[in-house]
Amino acid sequence: MLVNYAQPSLIKPILLASSLLLYPRSTSRHPPHSLPNLLHFHCRRSSLNTFATMAEAKHAASYSPPEHHAGTWYSVPDLRLRDHRFIVPLDYSIDRSASPKISIFVREVVAVGKEEQQLPYLLYLQGGPGFECPRPTEASGWVHKACEGFRVVLMDQRGTGLSTPLTSSSMLQLDSAEKLVDYLKHFRADNIVNDAEFIRVRLVPDSGPWTILGQSYGGFCAVTYLSFAPQGLKQVLITGGIPPIRSGCTADIVYSACYEQVIRQNEKYYERFPQDAEIVREVVIHLAESEGGGVLLPSGGILTPRGLQTLGLSGLGSSAGFERLHYMFERVWDPVLVPGSRKQISHYFLKAFENWLDFDSNPLYALLHESIYCQDASSSWSAYRILAEDNGKFDAIRAAKEGRPVFFTGENVFPWMFDEIHALRKFKDAAQLLAKKKDWPPLYDIAMLKNNKVPVAAAVYYEDMYVNFKLAMETASQIGGIRLWITNEYMHSGLRDAGGRVFDHLLGMLNGNKPLF
Repeated sequence: MLVNYAQPSLIKPILLASSLLLYPRSTSRHPPHSLPNLLHFHCRRSSLNTFATMAEAKHAASYSPPEHHAGTWYSVPDLRLRDHRFIVPLDYSIDRSASPKISIFVREVVAVGKEEQQLPYLLYLQGGPGFECPRPTEASGWVHKACEGFRVVLMDQRGTGLSTPLTSSSMLQLDSAEKLVDYLKHFRADNIVNDAEFIRVRLVPDSGPWTILGQSYGGFCAVTYLSFAPQGLKQVLITGGIPPIRSGCTADIVYSACYEQVIRQNEKYYERFPQDAEIVREVVIHLAESEGGGVLLPSGGILTPRGLQTLGLSGLGSSAGFERLHYMFERVWDPVLVPGSRKQISHYFLKAFENWLDFDSNPLYALLHESIYCQDASSSWSAYRILAEDNGKFDAIRAAKEGRPVFFTGENVFPWMFDEIHALRKFKDAAQLLAKKKDWPPLYDIAMLKNNKVPVAAAVYYEDMYVNFKLAMETASQIGGIRLWITNEYMHSGLRDAGGRVFDHLLGMLNGNKPLF
């Protein structure tokens, strides 16, 4: 449910301070310090102090923290930053006063010397789900380019970063799987857009519209924004993030289409590093023959052949991913210091494996990933079901025994991860309930998108492993007025790798600096 907001009035509560209460003037015929006068004075003062205490208690009971708190400016090289915190409803579908509250963290970023300038606002929507905004350390990349003409707003989406983060420890406060699922259902794109609108009307002067930039899942959120709150948008930039918008759950068609690109990325990887094919096969056999079918990880989880394959999530779809993956496998084995000692996987490799996955620090990604494709339908562990139909192409043990290259998987979350990854084990029951959940609210309005009047420019990466090119083009055909920049010069990480150029190109398409044809 998307809601509209009016600029809130500023109401300051009036506090009754007991220090302002005045002693009554005595009119008694008794001397000032006689017993009757003292009793009269004591009783009157007691009653007044009791009244003050009751008033203060009543105020404390009704007091709620301010909806918006802005910090002071501070610096990193060539940038000025200011932190904001907004208190928002967890559930926008009910009366705001009845809903539990969460905090949304926003970082405002401008170029040095532009703190007081009247600049248009640009909201950045981070990829995910379940990941916080980047933390600027200097003026570089797309942030540097954007700060030439915008006041950049970096919003940690609800549940991430400093926005009431849902971590592997904080979620344990919800003491049943059912309670956790009931809480997590409020953390999808619809409510991320609600949060953005809540912030916009309180942050942007005169509640004016702003420009948004959506990367990957942030682009999915941008299309939800276009569907339900276009009045808040001046223009929209999307990089590698045009979602499938068919009704029901689109996860099956997404994974079917993406597996084709994952296979191509695997083939390119082994063409680049042919020596790795034998190394990976050896590791798979070693894991399969280890006690329990795997090797213990530093965190307490277990690395199995199918777990090893998940390295493709980070290694196959972004620039320099191939190289990073190759260098990991260079150090997969410990040296044999004593002749006859059993070969074993190095601690370096096991630690690097866990660092790549990020599930311990960002468990929300694993829990909500498939739900981003769901509208009034369940995902039913879509990636797992579709992979089972591949005729053994992704069967790691079979491939190793047959002497074939072992294929890594892509952006998938599988049910067995909640057994093998230590940080996820405690959420296994909740993950099962989320996979079965059918009553997901709509995320897109196709009729609204077809009649879209907001200027939109999108970078579509031809070889994107995460957001399928064909499905992105299908959706783009249903967004009125969208302009596309189709390129195979960049992978999904184009905004990170060449942010200034990508940002400038998209903005130029909307501002008349790039020809229409």
